[in-house]
Amino acid sequence: MDIRSNVLRQLKTRQEGFSLEQPFYIDEDYFKLDMEMIYYRDWLFMGHDCELPKPGAYFTVQIGDYPVVIVRGRDNVIRAFHNSCRHRGSRVCTKEHGTSVRLVCPYHQWAYDLDGKLAFARHMGDDFDKSGYGLKPVHCESFGGYIFICLAQNAPDFQPVRDMAAPYMLPHHLSEAKVAFQSTIIEKGNWKLVWENNRECYHCAANHPELCRTYPEAPSVTGTDGGADDPEISGHWARCEAAGLPSKFQISPDGQFRTARMPLIEDAESYTMSGKRAVQRPLSEDVTIDRIGTMLLFHYPTTWNHILGDHAISFRVLPLSANETAVTTKWLVHKDAVEGVDYDLAELTHVWTETNDQDRRIVEENAFGIHSPAYEPGPYSMLHEGGVMQFLEWYSNFMVNRLQGDQAKLSVVA
Repeated sequence: MDIRSNVLRQLKTRQEGFSLEQPFYIDEDYFKLDMEMIYYRDWLFMGHDCELPKPGAYFTVQIGDYPVVIVRGRDNVIRAFHNSCRHRGSRVCTKEHGTSVRLVCPYHQWAYDLDGKLAFARHMGDDFDKSGYGLKPVHCESFGGYIFICLAQNAPDFQPVRDMAAPYMLPHHLSEAKVAFQSTIIEKGNWKLVWENNRECYHCAANHPELCRTYPEAPSVTGTDGGADDPEISGHWARCEAAGLPSKFQISPDGQFRTARMPLIEDAESYTMSGKRAVQRPLSEDVTIDRIGTMLLFHYPTTWNHILGDHAISFRVLPLSANETAVTTKWLVHKDAVEGVDYDLAELTHVWTETNDQDRRIVEENAFGIHSPAYEPGPYSMLHEGGVMQFLEWYSNFMVNRLQGDQAKLSVVA
């Protein structure tokens, strides 16, 4: 049986409420199928508008086999391109971040305008047609200060994401913020283990002492039932929405993305050890009330986010192999906030720096145990791990639909 048929069979017959079979977490062939079916075909969060403050500013990213460059054009439009020279394939942009009036390949100096068109290719002859050798475009969408790309030739419709999330994000003006700090850690575990760990707080009390000072571990906050039956949450929504901040829980029909604004513990305002603001300058002047909690944005497979009154934190999940995942965290503050005056960087980053490292160790221990020949799928807590079950339901349905769709296409061709 080929790998696709095997994965399809296992997902269709998997026991609901249980973790996946071992190969889904450790096998390289299963990992390659994840990349092909999900990461190479769907919308992926890459970074923020504010990282590209002026025309010519760019950043690069590696998604599996695909190097990509994202750049702001002279018309201020943000575009993405395959970071592969049309001459002999060398990477055009080799730095993580940079600014340039043109994108110039260091190998033979082929130069591309910021809209991807080939502007200069020396010694190629008078009959060489530059118009046929621009950088290959990648689908790119930007809203609310967030940049998403899609590597597929035909991208899924992005409008549903924009329609749901933009009203929640726009009051915070993240396109006008700045990145105060960023970090990337490599977790030695499968990307699905990273997400499973994120989707529950069953482990929080025993593992996250810093986070638990301000973030509730209640299933109504971490789960996917919306929390409307929790009077504290529904009261928080009513208060925030009266101040013009969309807050109620929403989730897409397929479960891929969702938004909600959740209260923190005991009127805490930020992720600090004291619960007080980490940044004295508000993230946005349009947010006129305090104690707004955290605006949660999730979009499988690449990002979860916390947007507070004083700062925002984005997380990006990029698989490196079946057993390694890069998690990039960025802390965003008001563009005019001054380090050492409006905020102390150590205080701003402390809680999530510690939490990320704790989660890294958890994921790695989880992965280590799953490699055991004795491993078999185990049951989730119906009370605390509903978010994990929802993630695996999305993953299973997504993979089954993609795999069955491919089979249908092949049968038509045959």
